[in-house]
Amino acid sequence: MELDAEKRENKISAVVLDAAIAVHNALGPGLLEKAYEACLAFELTSRGLAVQTQVPLPITYRGVLLDVAYRIDLLVEDLVVIELKAVDKLAPLHEAQLISYLKLSNKKLGLLINFHVVRLKDGYKRIVNGL
Repeated sequence: MELDAEKRENKISAVVLDAAIAVHNALGPGLLEKAYEACLAFELTSRGLAVQTQVPLPITYRGVLLDVAYRIDLLVEDLVVIELKAVDKLAPLHEAQLISYLKLSNKKLGLLINFHVVRLKDGYKRIVNGL
């Protein structure tokens, strides 16, 4: 991957985290994931980023493309995959889910953000796909 693309991903992830903190500060913990998704998408769009929500993510099995209802919560600038949660604690399964989404979408950078925390800095993980 080009260095420029990597720098762009890093800048996007910084904006995403800043926007997520703004949403969390405004709403606090305790809402449904869908509420945070809508607000974060709005916040990112208002900051000038292209955002797609609930992006279909088919899998290829034995050469056949199958739509098995996987969805990327947010795809920012067609580069950064965002997986949102509103759970008591992030689990290894959540990280594995994001890693799978990165591999299936052939994207390098993903952010796992859990809004069900007191401080958002305690509720996110940055994951890089080695491609």
